[in-house]
Amino acid sequence: MSAVSDLQHERAPHPGLSLWEIVSLVAALMALNAVATSMMLPALPAMSAALSVADNDRQLVITAYMLGLAFASLFFGPLSDTIGRRTTLLIGLSLYIIGGVYSTFAVSYEHMLAARALQGIGAAAPRVASISMIRDWYSGRQMGKVMSLVMVAFQIAPVIAPFLGQIVLWVAPWQGVFAALTLFGVLLFVWCSMRLPESLDPINQRPLELRSVLSAYRLALTTRVTVGYMMAMTFIFACLFAFINSAQQVFMERFALADLFPIVFAAISIAMALSSYLNSQMVEKYGLRKMSHMALLGFTATSVLTAAIAYSGNLTIVTFIAIQSLAMFFFGFIGPNFNTMAMEPLGRVAGAGSAMIGFITTLIGALLGAGIGKLYNGTELPLVYGVALFSILGLICVLITENGKLFKPQHEQQLATE
Repeated sequence: MSAVSDLQHERAPHPGLSLWEIVSLVAALMALNAVATSMMLPALPAMSAALSVADNDRQLVITAYMLGLAFASLFFGPLSDTIGRRTTLLIGLSLYIIGGVYSTFAVSYEHMLAARALQGIGAAAPRVASISMIRDWYSGRQMGKVMSLVMVAFQIAPVIAPFLGQIVLWVAPWQGVFAALTLFGVLLFVWCSMRLPESLDPINQRPLELRSVLSAYRLALTTRVTVGYMMAMTFIFACLFAFINSAQQVFMERFALADLFPIVFAAISIAMALSSYLNSQMVEKYGLRKMSHMALLGFTATSVLTAAIAYSGNLTIVTFIAIQSLAMFFFGFIGPNFNTMAMEPLGRVAGAGSAMIGFITTLIGALLGAGIGKLYNGTELPLVYGVALFSILGLICVLITENGKLFKPQHEQQLATE
């Protein structure tokens, strides 16, 4: 039986939507960030030329967005635990739309960075609330399966977004890409307004008080499994952010792919979408840890291999694309399962827990990724060395969390309770 059929028979409290609409809506909300960071990649050269931006500073439009996303997560998480997921989503989408309009008409790079930060602030609400909605409705391996289905749909976004950005550039100036991003936010706002029910059970509502918020954050930061997998995700996401920050320059300048960049970016992203789908079909049978730990070992080995080949001077474009595709294939088994394991102990503080996880992983991951992007020197070496280092650190975090043993939990399950 398919993953969708299984879940339809085993679902948690009915949210009033079909499973397909749940997956589609949550995936679209989560895709907001992927679209906002990948659709505008083809427009970076034209934007930087128009706004007089140095080559190694153009990716700051991604960093500004991610920093806004990270810090705002700390606010929207507790807010969603108080006023509900739906209202929080609509507030955030409104801010995202305003930031989108601002970025479309930005007249300087400083204005653009401010607009992108505002977009990131607004996008924090969908990111936090959408994950919390899944936690409200599902748990355990069911949650892992739904998250994987969401990730499959979500990961279609980086596949098609660069293509869409390139298409917009064929018929409009670079500002058209940011206008398209704004339109996507408007469509999500309308969809949520018309179809999304509230997922937060009134019994789990928490007062928006500093003491209560800090208590929730303390629970998230003192739960062994949550902290361990949150830090592992941080380093693995740093690999992804490093790739996104460096991809346009590495492929278009180092390997001179020019207009082929969207195709290459899509090919690599397809591998990640495929593995997320396979994960959704296999996670209940094999378990979260076995799936993600095997993938982490593969991801780390692939990253180290890439660095070794690059160091030898024998890294060709074909080899680089093939190895990056394999690495992203492994990544698709890591992201949803690590997030599920980090979130699972945080039932009553799901919003705040999701916020703290989002804050740490995004803030540190984005800064590390931006640092790699700033180190671009006309070669792929800063990228591949950075990814190899971060993947090793992620593996170390998991080994510490699991007391040196992989594939099965080596400690008693820890639940965050009040």
